[in-house]
Amino acid sequence: MSERQQPALLWAPTPERIANSRLKLYMNWLRAERGLDFQDYDTLWQWSVREPEAFWASLWTYFDVKHGKTYTKVLGRRDMPGAEWFVGAELNFVDQIFKHETDKRPAILFASEVRPLASMSWAELKRQVGALSAHLRAHGIKRGDRVVCYAPNTPETIIAFLAVVSLGAVWSVCSPDMGLQSVLDRFRQIEPAALIAVPSCDYNGKHHDKTDTLSQLVAALPTLQHLVLMPGTGAPKLDRPLDCIPWDRATEGHAPLVVEQVPFDHPLWVVYSSGTTGLPKPIVHGHGGIVMVIMALIVLHNDIAPEDVFHWYSSTGWIMWNAQMSGLLAGATIALYDGAPSYPDWTRLWRFAGEAKLSFFGAGAAFYANCQKAGVVPREVADLSHLRSVGSTGSPLSEESYAWIYQQLGKDVWLTSISGGTDFAGAFVGGNVLQPIYAGEMQCRCLGADIQAFDDDGKALTDEVGELVCVSPIPSMPLFLWNDADGKRYRESYFDTYPGIWRHGDWIRITPRGGAVIYGRSDATINRYGLRLGTSEIYRAVEELPEVLDSLVVDLEFLGRDSYMPLFVVLRPGLTLDKALQDRINLAIRNSVSARFVPNDIFQVPDVPRTLSGKKLEVPVKKLLLGQPLEKVANLGSMANPQSLDWYVDFARKRAAA
Repeated sequence: MSERQQPALLWAPTPERIANSRLKLYMNWLRAERGLDFQDYDTLWQWSVREPEAFWASLWTYFDVKHGKTYTKVLGRRDMPGAEWFVGAELNFVDQIFKHETDKRPAILFASEVRPLASMSWAELKRQVGALSAHLRAHGIKRGDRVVCYAPNTPETIIAFLAVVSLGAVWSVCSPDMGLQSVLDRFRQIEPAALIAVPSCDYNGKHHDKTDTLSQLVAALPTLQHLVLMPGTGAPKLDRPLDCIPWDRATEGHAPLVVEQVPFDHPLWVVYSSGTTGLPKPIVHGHGGIVMVIMALIVLHNDIAPEDVFHWYSSTGWIMWNAQMSGLLAGATIALYDGAPSYPDWTRLWRFAGEAKLSFFGAGAAFYANCQKAGVVPREVADLSHLRSVGSTGSPLSEESYAWIYQQLGKDVWLTSISGGTDFAGAFVGGNVLQPIYAGEMQCRCLGADIQAFDDDGKALTDEVGELVCVSPIPSMPLFLWNDADGKRYRESYFDTYPGIWRHGDWIRITPRGGAVIYGRSDATINRYGLRLGTSEIYRAVEELPEVLDSLVVDLEFLGRDSYMPLFVVLRPGLTLDKALQDRINLAIRNSVSARFVPNDIFQVPDVPRTLSGKKLEVPVKKLLLGQPLEKVANLGSMANPQSLDWYVDFARKRAAA
């Protein structure tokens, strides 16, 4: 192992910051109540992964989890998949929110491209949740029913979520910037009973009419019994009888909020993380597991207190929407912004941070890189005197972005860079305010998450890049995938490489300081601006065009390099890839998937490399384009068309020389 130069020290906590941190208060409580004395974060982490039952039980008590029934055992089965947590407990996510109700500070601050900054009190939030919950119950929505939402990042979407899950119904949301087919590919799988949706929205300076999309959604989802139309302009034309109630009517009045107590592992929501084949995976997480893991992340790792104003820029199509909403679990005020981060320019979110007096500002790593390229000087455009913490996730944050954040925001601001995912709705690696920050390096492995870097043989590595694995269960790992009765797809998604051990699909290096560096995806999943998508969704859109016979796409996200996503297409004989066809391909992706997944470049190729069984060889092509030699990335004897790789080898050589 070659010696690495220690990265630049960018920040160190003051004694006051340490003493007042949520993490230190928890450690003090462990000492006083459990007789456990941990001198630093590393010893605390070691205990949390060595004694998971004691650790998670301590959080149940420390966070004073509101429950209808307590647990009989912290961890029943330990197997992955299939671990059983807090056996016998009954609770509801919503109760953990409203136990913080207060008139001392608002629950939500919100603004958008067309709405100036406004606030919503805890009392008004609870009133609207109670009213909508009663409305849905009166229209037959009950425990276990799926309710889907097609809406942007607004207070109404938060209200809808809380109302749905208060009933014990199961929530799922898609962003209006997703194409119709992508939404249907998700919602069809779970057979929803009700839809809550916007008829229009505003994004990037344009007003978008969604009424035709809603009409098509209703037509294509025959299990829908009820539609709640959120604020906006227009109304869909429905081709069948269906209750359609405007938002104001559905949320009027003062119905008491009645919260259904459900088992710890009762489904809370369905989120979607795509693989390289088939439809998006409908991932089911439970009420209790999400409460435990997200509270540990929000409170202990992100250092959020009730007095904080917490914002993480997100659309509803990203798991960070769930994390931002969950700031309410800490009793904090959450600050929502609905709109494009670059409209009218890259200063907009910083100005929002000043207007809302944010104490915590989070965004995707690409946002900070774009601000740097655009020459943004945050403190010149906004009063950021309330800002204490900055968060980053979605893709690897480069050393240059670390440095830019500290150059612009100063040494008093703590930066927490985290990495996790939709798959378990949490973070595997993140930050803590007890330790210093080094450029390009996440501070720690998260409490309760036994994270390692593995080589191909399953050997743990130190200070070398390997596969990110989690070797023991955590409470928010998926309960199951919808319509996966025998669990086959679940096991193949996360446990195919190392049986009984979660393989996450990222390259990671664990540093000698106990920190971590994420280098990008180790598999073929696309990661664009923090949003992950399976290649199959792009192929479906592209290969429906009559000119395209075959296609292959790779995402060359890798730490220290600009994200680059080329699309390779095989065309019908006699056709040439011209601008008109490129435009049609891009439009197909934009309309069927999302504008976020339009490729950087499109290339015409003679063939797509495939295995003998017909599977596209995306990962070998990706590795070739990242600079690895052919002999290390592909077994030519297992290929149906080994000569097809010649074109990609030549392309990689030319790209490296450019």
